[in-house]
Amino acid sequence: MKDCYSVTTYSVQSILGLIESGDIAIPEIQRPFVWDSTKVRDLVDSLYHGYPTGYLITWKNPDVKIKGGGVAEGKTVLIDGQQRVTALTAALAGKPVLNDDYESKRVKIAFNPLYEGEDTPFAVLTPVIDKDSRWISDVAEFFAPDFDSWSFVNGYIEANPGCDPRVVNARITDLKAIATRQLGCIVVAAECSIDEVTDIFIRINSKGAVLSQADFAMSKIAADEAHGGNMLRKAIDYYCHLAVKPEFWATISQQDPEFVASEYSTKSEWLKDDKDDIYDPDYNDVLRVSFMHMFGRGKLADLVSLLSGRDFEARDFKAEIADESFGKLHDGVVKFMSKGNFQDFTAALRSAGFSSSQIIGSKGAVNFAYNLYLTLREDKSIPSTDVKRWVQRWYVMSVLTGRYSGSSESIMDRDMRRIADQGFIPFYEEIAASRLADTFWDVTLPQDLATTSVRSGAWMTYVASQVRAADNTLFTNGFKVADVIANVGDIHHIFPKAYLRKTIDAPQRLYNQVANYTYLEKRINIAIGEKRPGEYFSQARDAIKSGAGYFGDIADEGTLLSSLEANCIPEGIFEMGADDYENFLAQRRVLMARKIRNYYESL
Repeated sequence: MKDCYSVTTYSVQSILGLIESGDIAIPEIQRPFVWDSTKVRDLVDSLYHGYPTGYLITWKNPDVKIKGGGVAEGKTVLIDGQQRVTALTAALAGKPVLNDDYESKRVKIAFNPLYEGEDTPFAVLTPVIDKDSRWISDVAEFFAPDFDSWSFVNGYIEANPGCDPRVVNARITDLKAIATRQLGCIVVAAECSIDEVTDIFIRINSKGAVLSQADFAMSKIAADEAHGGNMLRKAIDYYCHLAVKPEFWATISQQDPEFVASEYSTKSEWLKDDKDDIYDPDYNDVLRVSFMHMFGRGKLADLVSLLSGRDFEARDFKAEIADESFGKLHDGVVKFMSKGNFQDFTAALRSAGFSSSQIIGSKGAVNFAYNLYLTLREDKSIPSTDVKRWVQRWYVMSVLTGRYSGSSESIMDRDMRRIADQGFIPFYEEIAASRLADTFWDVTLPQDLATTSVRSGAWMTYVASQVRAADNTLFTNGFKVADVIANVGDIHHIFPKAYLRKTIDAPQRLYNQVANYTYLEKRINIAIGEKRPGEYFSQARDAIKSGAGYFGDIADEGTLLSSLEANCIPEGIFEMGADDYENFLAQRRVLMARKIRNYYESL
């Protein structure tokens, strides 16, 4: 590891010069600047007082062999310290930065040479400060090539009579000395693996932040201008931003004519009218799906290597591999962004009952399912009319079994390779036979439902099964589960929690079991109050038989029993009280698991 990097220092002026000349690439420069203006001020203040500001980390992209036997030199990429360097570029070099709406804005830091307080002589520029002659509105003017210190000090003294010119001159000199302040830099060799670079990052980074493989990939893409990486990077960022904020298209169309003229514009513009939030991808999702689909691999570290031109067999780097890899990634991203593909895939999720982001859990499962959709669309052995059904089945299986939860790259990689080797259907049948045998449905799944988490795969799939079956909420006739799942406030306790606390002193981990949850209209929940289930279920049944009014709107006993069945309520509920609670949970878990199995097998 120690031979993998060296430690050096650069002056602030040198760093800004290397950025300006392009010798060091800041791949994040086209992404929104996440620091607020106060953090920029604090960084300038730290440099002014000579305080340490942390290490930068650079990584030299590998040199690649080109036709004719020559070598193209790789570009140095800044992989940690991007926000700090962008802040310095904004504050000292006067360059605009992008805000959250991708609008180009200046960050102006003011300086008061006469400041005598214990805090800081710097401030974020405000209209009040801008009118105060003691404050210099923008420190960037001190670092401009044509700055004349003599003329400036004379002008400042004239605007502030009575101040000591020696103090003003000394403070200006101290401020300009920021340019010579030294920044520590970890220089990582091109030969280092991504895992080694990540380890260095984590050990150096004081906040213990995680540097993901997607971050590496996006940095590599943005820094490779020869392959149009900067525009590809922008397309991915814009697409993800639009998925969350459709109104952002107005900003793009007004401020970025270069992007609007690019091929990516038509692939993104449709999102301006999209309000669906089932699957709002981030750049990690776009890269993973595109990479899996086009390369048949699951590890993003391999993508970085391939974009660098790595030949895994020869163990060197070749330009033609980089060319081919950028071309394939481009095609994958375009397929991901396609309105037809994206909407058809999310329609498959919706028709399987996953109609709300509230019951979309593992992003890994969604990403693999989208990759599978794109892959099966091109598999001539599978009828196009069957693609959605296979995608739905695989998605539900992976959610129920937690197949892509946590660190799942290796599993995704293995699944992609086995699908390529065996064909999808034989592979699916093998996995289903081993993971979804009778033991899973009869034992494992009921055990998985012994949880308080409404983000568990078992609970979310149960809700999806109710949505797909167009089930009504409990005690209603026409008020659908599908209508209320977006609001977690409509999940209520079958055994009221106040009743359980009062009668058996039940702890939260017991009364908040998901097997005690059902979707219930708020007015009905209020009417039930703290009654034991045997009481209020019997009240409903008796009122229906006699034709009397009650808290629900079911008018006949047959519909009531159908409501109980749809909501997996055990038949003995009409007599149940607190002593029956844990037995109720066990019975209902079995009924929920049975409903989930019937749902899965119907897909």
